[in-house]
Amino acid sequence: MQQFMEFISNHLLLSAAWIVIFLLIAYSYVTAAMSPVKALSTHEATLLMNNEDAVILDMREVKAYNTGHILGAKHLKPEVIKNKQFGSLEKFKDKPIILVCALGNLSKSTANELIQQGFEKTSILQGGMSTWEAAGLPVSK
Repeated sequence: MQQFMEFISNHLLLSAAWIVIFLLIAYSYVTAAMSPVKALSTHEATLLMNNEDAVILDMREVKAYNTGHILGAKHLKPEVIKNKQFGSLEKFKDKPIILVCALGNLSKSTANELIQQGFEKTSILQGGMSTWEAAGLPVSK
């Protein structure tokens, strides 16, 4: 124990960096666990699409959407997201909704917005469209 304390006192900056890294990792796990948004794997998303008729909403730019999207996905225009005009989605309120973006990062905040608007069955595709394509799953053009 004395050697450990001596190491810390001799390497304060390194020790502080390790503590900060540990706290950041712990924080990311805690916030992910407490988030109402569920991140689905490609397998889970496929099961939800096939068994519960989930609605896929693709949030990417029109050009990326037209290049290739998940079969049956509907394009969610950036204006709808930016202006929080989710009225056009009311017909999907009782269905599971899976939001898809390019890498899975942008869809989480939109999913939170949808959940606050009463779309309780909203989730995101973990890793986004890049994960879907990397898994070799079908895309439509």
